[in-house]
Amino acid sequence: MPRSFLRLCAAGITALWMPLVAGAVEVSVRGASEGALSQGQADSLRAASLTATLDAAATPGDILAAAQADYGRLVAALYAEGYYGPVVRIALDGREAGAIDPVRPPSRVQSVVITVAPGPQFRFGTTRIAPLAEGTVVPPAFASGEIARVTVLREAASAGVDGWRALGHAKAAIGGQTLRAVHGAGRLDADITLAPGPQLRFGQLGVEVPSAVRTERILAIAGLPVGAVYSPQDVRRASTRLRRTGAFSSVVLREAEVANPDGTLDFSAALVDQPPRRFGAGGEVASLDGVTLSGYWLHRNFTGAADRLRFDAEIAGIGGTRGGTDYSVATRYTRPATRNADTDLFVEAEIAREDEEAFTQDVLTFGIGYTRYVSEAVEISVAIGLEAAETTDAFGTRDYVILALPLEGSADYRDDARDPLRGLYVGASVMPFTGVGSVDGGLHVTGDVRGYVTRDLARPVTFAARAQVGALMGASLDRAPSGLLFFSGGGGTVRGHSYQSLAVDLGGGQSAGGRSFLGLSAEARVRWNETIGIVGFADAGYIGRESVPNGSDGEWHSGAGLGLRYATGIGPIRVDLAMPVTGPEDETGLQFYIGIGQAF
Repeated sequence: MPRSFLRLCAAGITALWMPLVAGAVEVSVRGASEGALSQGQADSLRAASLTATLDAAATPGDILAAAQADYGRLVAALYAEGYYGPVVRIALDGREAGAIDPVRPPSRVQSVVITVAPGPQFRFGTTRIAPLAEGTVVPPAFASGEIARVTVLREAASAGVDGWRALGHAKAAIGGQTLRAVHGAGRLDADITLAPGPQLRFGQLGVEVPSAVRTERILAIAGLPVGAVYSPQDVRRASTRLRRTGAFSSVVLREAEVANPDGTLDFSAALVDQPPRRFGAGGEVASLDGVTLSGYWLHRNFTGAADRLRFDAEIAGIGGTRGGTDYSVATRYTRPATRNADTDLFVEAEIAREDEEAFTQDVLTFGIGYTRYVSEAVEISVAIGLEAAETTDAFGTRDYVILALPLEGSADYRDDARDPLRGLYVGASVMPFTGVGSVDGGLHVTGDVRGYVTRDLARPVTFAARAQVGALMGASLDRAPSGLLFFSGGGGTVRGHSYQSLAVDLGGGQSAGGRSFLGLSAEARVRWNETIGIVGFADAGYIGRESVPNGSDGEWHSGAGLGLRYATGIGPIRVDLAMPVTGPEDETGLQFYIGIGQAF
C-alpha cells in the first residue's frame, strides 16, 4: 500500500480528535514607507478573507485551508486597488500558513495573524486601447495619472469589445495585451489590442432540446431578425420575449462558436419548460372591509403556442360592516407574438356582482385587444370592450350597455415589483365610451405614480410615495355608469376608513360615487433585519362632483398608522394598523389590514 495513502489515512483519523477552535483574526498594515491602506481598504481585505469568516466550529484543518486560499484572494483584492507589489503573510500561531503541509495540519490553532505590506499604489503611465469602434466610451479612470486598478483594466477591455459587438462584430475579442509594471516609479503601462473580427448577420435559431411549445412558435416569439446585422440588444430582447411568456423556467440563447461562410451567425435556444398548469390562492383581512378570498388556475401552454389561459375567482366583503358580499369570476386568454414578436393578443371576460353601500350591480364584461411591449419597462394596450349591467343606486334601477375603447400604458422602473427599494412606476388609462340605455357616453381617465428611494443606513429606510388621480368627463353624475364613478377608503386608498366610505353626499342618506378622485399615500419602511420591517404611513383621498379634481366641490379624508412586514419568498406579509385622522366619517376604534405584498 503506498506510503502517501497511509499518511492520508492517519491524518484523517487524527482529524477526528482535533478540537474545534475559533481563530482570532487580525489584519495589520506595515509602515507608511511600504505603503499604507485606508481603513476602508483594510475592511475590504477582511471581507475578501475566508479566514476572517470562520466561526467557533472551524477545525484546524478548516483554518489552514482558508488561510492558504487567502494568499491569492488578498493579492487579488490588492490588485483591484492598484497595489502590484504586495507582501502577504499569514501566520498560524507564528507559523507561515503557506509552509504547512495541508495533509498534516496543526492539532491546534489559537491565533491567525494576517500581515499585509501593500507596497506603493501604482498609477497608470501610458495607456492605449485600439482599435476602438466609433462611439466607444472608455472609462475615464483608464488614463495616465489615475490609480491603476485591475478592475479599470477589465472595464476598459470590456468597453472596447462591447463597442465592436454593438456594431455587429459578434466575435470581437481582446487580441493581445501588454502590461509593464515599473516598480521603482510605481507606474503601470497598459497596452490593449482589440481584434474586432468581421461584421456578422443573424443566422438561424435552433432549439437544443425539444419543448412542449411548438418550434415555429418559439422562433416567432423570439423574433431574431434573420439576415439583419448582429446586435447584442436584439439577442437580449429575444431572451426577454421568451421569458415573458411564462412557459419557460430557463432561457439561454447561445451563439455558435464559428460564423457561417456567408457571414451569418447561428444561435441555439436552451429552454426548460415550466410545468404547464399552476393554481394559487390568496386572501386579505380588514376589520371594516371584511375578508377577501381569491384564487386562480393557469395553463401556461394551452395550445402549444406558449399561450396562456387563466381563470380567476374572488369573494370580497365577507363579514364587512358596509355593503354586502362581492363575487367575480374572470377569464383571460393571451397569445404572445400575434402581430409581431412584441405584440400579444388577449381576450377576456368577467361576470361579477358588486354589493356596495352606494350601489348594487350585476355586470358582464367582454374585451379583445393587443398589448404592445415597447421596451422591457414600458407597455401599452388597446382594446374594444363591451359591458352590460343592471345597477341599483341612488338614481334608481338602470339597465345599460356601454361600448368602450380602453387605452392603457405603464412604465415600470422599479427594482422589484413585489417589494421595491428604488425606482419609479407610472400607469395611466384613457377610455372613451358610449352608452346605450340609461347612461351617457364620456371619457374615463386614471393615473397612478409611485416612487421609491432607499437610504442605506444602519437600518435601511425606504421612502415610498404614491399619487392617484381619476376623472370622468362627459356623463353627468346621474347618467354615468356606476362602475366608472370613484370612491375612496380602504386598503387601496385611505387606510383607517372603510372601503368606499367617501362618496358624494346626495342628501337624505343617499350617496353616489364622484366624477373625480385624488389619492395620496406616503410610507417610511424601516428594515429592522433581513426578515422584519416596520412601516409608518399616512393616506389621504378626495372625491368630488366635478369632472376634473380641483377641490371645488368635494371632500377629503385621511388616515395614518403603523405596519409590520415579514419577508417571505413570495413577497412580504403585510399587517397594517390605522386610524382615521380627518373626514366626514367618524369611525371608532383601530382598523387593521392583513395581506401579502406592500400596500403599493
